[in-house]
Amino acid sequence: MKFYIDPGTGSMLFAILIGIIGALNYLIRMAIVKVRFIAQGGKKVEANAGKLPYVIFSDHKRYWNVFEPICREFDKRGIDVVYMTASPDDPVLTCGYEHIKGEFIGEGNMAFAKLNFLNARVLLSTTPGLDVYQWKRSKDVDYYVHILHAAGEVSLYRMFGIDYYDSMLLSGEFQAKDVRRLEELRELPEKEIELVGITYMDEMVKRLQESGPVEAHERTVLLAPSWGPSAIFSKFGGDIIGSLLKTGYHVIVRPHPQSFDSEKDMLEGIMKEYPASEQLEWNRDVDNFEVLKRSDILISDFSGVTFDFALVYDKPIIYADTKFDKAPYDAWWLEGDVWTQTALPRIGMELTEDNMDNLKDMIDTCLEDPRFASGRDEVRSETWVHMGEATVRTVDYLVSKHEELLAKETVEVESAEVKADKKKQKKQVKEEA
Repeated sequence: MKFYIDPGTGSMLFAILIGIIGALNYLIRMAIVKVRFIAQGGKKVEANAGKLPYVIFSDHKRYWNVFEPICREFDKRGIDVVYMTASPDDPVLTCGYEHIKGEFIGEGNMAFAKLNFLNARVLLSTTPGLDVYQWKRSKDVDYYVHILHAAGEVSLYRMFGIDYYDSMLLSGEFQAKDVRRLEELRELPEKEIELVGITYMDEMVKRLQESGPVEAHERTVLLAPSWGPSAIFSKFGGDIIGSLLKTGYHVIVRPHPQSFDSEKDMLEGIMKEYPASEQLEWNRDVDNFEVLKRSDILISDFSGVTFDFALVYDKPIIYADTKFDKAPYDAWWLEGDVWTQTALPRIGMELTEDNMDNLKDMIDTCLEDPRFASGRDEVRSETWVHMGEATVRTVDYLVSKHEELLAKETVEVESAEVKADKKKQKKQVKEEA
């Protein structure tokens, strides 16, 4: 007989199990501290002797682009960091930084089980959902810090995704306003907010500057859809490639990697209908740097590459008309359009079924109309503060926070020692009397 446990019930059972184990773990640790205290003749035992100063947690190797500059800066300063990853092939495991200890802690619930009993002073992560489902706040972690992994909304996480972090490292004032509004609506204590910028985009700019100018080429259009029922190929099929070929421009098609697995039949059909030629190129490079650099305009949907292309490479976009449902996200709680919906019209034009036959005119307009260049400047200033400074600002903040927590801990320990000494003195007085 087989038993089925739905995901919600499974999550609840896992949370209960973790809670029980956590309580037992805490009791055992306190018992050990007391035994050591007695064994050492009543001398103070440091309960936090095994506390890690800094921990970075990444739920997937794709976030190495966010964390690598931070690790490099920590290493440069000679500060030890434990980097816990849920990817067995995460680049951190072979990065070679002397002061960065990469540790694979398992996938899924196995990783969260490890984190739920972590003993650390400061933990940094891009992962939302802390203390909502499987990932619980550990009693022995002093401070949880969230950092964004892309330009754009903080409110486009699934509901309650950031509620239980202690602080947020953001890249724009509009994000901070959304955080404060969510806290107000849910009657949550205010998190500490620090505007630091975007580490991986700073790195992209450096790489672009060091790579030299783009070679002369014919006008090139990059079609880079995401995947799923709301993505370009699901909405328009291969017809969009046919419309692009009619423009006479060179066309590069770069499907989302997940499409080759989840939408294999559909994608193979489109590739068969529109095979590679002198005008049409199918791109599957692991690193998208070169293809972004040599393209003049990007056509996409809700892919994260949209803002990378517009703000780092300073080029226009055409974005597909995809209906966005705010219901599952924190944005549902907020009035009005999300910031992304106000930003996209300033950096490009919207593609619909009605205007697909006018793609050539749209491409030419986006490339030649100066209002889109001005729009990119506006959007960049709103979502990417402190350009070029994100890594240093992030590490400065983490170091400062660690020193603050350590100082507070020292005061608390000294205060406890003073109380213990007074209690001991009173006891001695009574015994002498």
